[in-house]
Amino acid sequence: MTIKQVAVIGGAGFVGSSIVSKLDAAGFQVKVLTRHRERGKHLILLPHVKVQNCNLSDDAALSASLSGCDAVINLVGILHERKNSTFESAHHQLPKRIANTCHQLGIKRLIHMSALGADLTAPSQYLRSKAQGEAAIKTFQEVMNITIFQPSVIFGRDDQFLNLFASLVRYLPMIILAKPAAKFQPIWVDDVASIVVNSLQNDDTYGNSYPLGGPEVYTLQNLIEKIMQALHKKRPILGLGDRLSYLQAGLMELLPVQLMSRDNVRSMEVDSVLDGEMAQEIQMTLTSLDAVLPSYIQNETPRGAYHQFRAAAGRVINARR
Repeated sequence: MTIKQVAVIGGAGFVGSSIVSKLDAAGFQVKVLTRHRERGKHLILLPHVKVQNCNLSDDAALSASLSGCDAVINLVGILHERKNSTFESAHHQLPKRIANTCHQLGIKRLIHMSALGADLTAPSQYLRSKAQGEAAIKTFQEVMNITIFQPSVIFGRDDQFLNLFASLVRYLPMIILAKPAAKFQPIWVDDVASIVVNSLQNDDTYGNSYPLGGPEVYTLQNLIEKIMQALHKKRPILGLGDRLSYLQAGLMELLPVQLMSRDNVRSMEVDSVLDGEMAQEIQMTLTSLDAVLPSYIQNETPRGAYHQFRAAAGRVINARR
């Protein structure tokens, strides 16, 4: 199928910005839908990109914004629930409404970003809601060309995951770490973006779900040690058992800025790693964590500090989609 105009829902965030940039470079006309256009101002100067406000909870507004598009990419995801944004609304109901709107408008191509480990029986509400979203979208498989991606932790300059721990390493004398043995397979944001854009018109990807992970598997403690190495800092790490991990997370839920929740700890009970290699039709040469991490973790410039504090405050799209 021929695709000219692509709508990216959640395209102003961490992962979305990379995808939108690659779509623009590939010559697609891109419409970035966001609740707050100011968040997408860094994309406005791209020649083929239009950033517009859209109330995603309004079906009429969503339909009007998607009208005329040939494909839709949904990247909306949250790591912590808030009063007006729940896992149910963001991960289940919104994908369902997006797929239904695409069907009504005759849009045949839909790409959806889920999460590695998403399962209806998963221990965390986050992972269960991601699975519910996938199930809702799959009900449209017979009438649409749908591809679902399930990434492990996504890392890059604006990620909320490694940048948060880098801030802790800089400013705390000791790292008290929940679930130190939890496993992840981090994948670079530019690699995720390339995979998504390359799949857009690849009919071999239609109707499939793809787990995504980088070239190496790390425990959470390994990742903290990598950050320390990049920052040339040494900090003792106190790994917590399950009971104390949940106690720490429960206390952190009381903070004004939520950095960790008990549901996050439940998510880490499921190793975020691939069972094997990525599928042949999406395989590419992947970038290692060691090749990228020092280039942004070591950034001590004022702009670098801004990125670090912005990530630590939880104001970017979460790394674990």
